Amino acid sequence: MVTPDSLTSFGDMVTRRVYGPLLAIGGAEDKWRDRIILRRFVELSGGDDARIAVIPTASRIPDAGEQYRKIFGELGVDNVDVMNIQTRADADDPAVLETLDQASGIFMTGGNQVRLARILGRSAAVDVIQRRNRSGVPVAGTSAGASVMSTVMVAGGQSGPTPRQRMAKLSRGLGLIDSVIIDQHFTERNRVSRLVTMVSYNPGLLGVGIDEDTAALISPEGYIEVIGRGSVLIVDGSRMETDIEHVNGTTPPTISNALIHFVAEGGRYSLDERNVVPQD
Repeated sequence: MVTPDSLTSFGDMVTRRVYGPLLAIGGAEDKWRDRIILRRFVELSGGDDARIAVIPTASRIPDAGEQYRKIFGELGVDNVDVMNIQTRADADDPAVLETLDQASGIFMTGGNQVRLARILGRSAAVDVIQRRNRSGVPVAGTSAGASVMSTVMVAGGQSGPTPRQRMAKLSRGLGLIDSVIIDQHFTERNRVSRLVTMVSYNPGLLGVGIDEDTAALISPEGYIEVIGRGSVLIVDGSRMETDIEHVNGTTPPTISNALIHFVAEGGRYSLDERNVVPQD
């Protein structure tokens, strides 16, 4: 796990480096009615001509991948490949790599992000996913699949009203984006203080907290567009001051000058300018 003292070992992780579209979903997205978020992913992937690779590795539910195969099929996609990646050997399987290389969209289900990172981290499969995303292929993830996208990811922790040093555990994610840390099921599980705590560990990172049935679409141009019924909370710690390294795990730290934005459906946030973009 990553501790506040060891975060500097990630080197240039706080530079903004986004290669292709990333659709980070806060979990519990609408799968049965309008399906606005999943429909948007299908559009980004090529519509009816899309070829989507579903990675259910994070989930312990046996039919998680098949559920999304059915949903994407109902949205008009005939070519949906469910990737049975259960071990690190599977993540280096040439057949898996070929399927990922042919995909026009890659989707990671929810579950346990630590399991997903443990199996995929620094594998040949991740190399292909990163390369395909750099070439413009959209990568989407819901819940655990959203958190694992960043270089530094939340690996677990606690909810609660007050930031505390031991509130969050961090570890290495899949490195699709370096400049943010993503939390999910955000409002529903009372994770505002947890996100503020994580940003206080390294204020160069932007905290992105995504509500359920809500998504943050991160574009190559450096904008976050919000889709869905909830909101995305963004914590900008670039001017933050804190004594978090001096307090023990049970004592609340003092944190000041954290800038917080709530961005709702249709709103956009600039990663470069670090502000909400006025709507036309």
